[in-house]
Amino acid sequence: MTPYPDEPWHLAGQMYLSLWLVPRAELPALVPGTRPLTVAGRGLVGAAWVVYENDSVLHYNELLRAVAVRDGARPRVCITDIWVDSEVSMAGGRALWGIPKEMATFEVRRTDATSFAAKTDRGALAAARYTERRRLPGRWPLAYKLVQTLNGRIKTSAVRSRAALRPAHAEWTVPADSRLGALGDRAPLVSLILRDFTLRFGG
Repeated sequence: MTPYPDEPWHLAGQMYLSLWLVPRAELPALVPGTRPLTVAGRGLVGAAWVVYENDSVLHYNELLRAVAVRDGARPRVCITDIWVDSEVSMAGGRALWGIPKEMATFEVRRTDATSFAAKTDRGALAAARYTERRRLPGRWPLAYKLVQTLNGRIKTSAVRSRAALRPAHAEWTVPADSRLGALGDRAPLVSLILRDFTLRFGG
């Protein structure tokens, strides 16, 4: 078994996040027992590229898709698809929190804009380009709970983060045969860069 750090993981780096409102019929499968949070028949879906760096406990790249859900009456976040380029991160995410991490290869380019591409042996997953629009003052806190399935049971994990927020323009390109294909049919509702975030994941 690949060794990995004990929880909590203290992570840091850059996150490039986009949000969509997706028709309920097009939402991915969720953790059993949860229901999507919907507005006028549409669910809130986020997809993010993450570069873990700085003083992060692990350094790697990540692409994920998550859905806002309800666990009973409680709002939660469920990661439905996620890829990393670190076997240690993959092993730890699966074993500690039931996060369904898979392996992929990434290309990251940082110029005036930041561009990403990710693929697996089966083909391209997605590509995106983020251009920062402006800066918001201060560092913004965010706390939420992640709900996944671990060993056949619901596993709820606390996440606490703080970051400088940068509204951004994002262009996503997603092949139709990618598991993220539904995101390529529409432009994001909003996109943000979480600059120099710090994050405490798990208990």
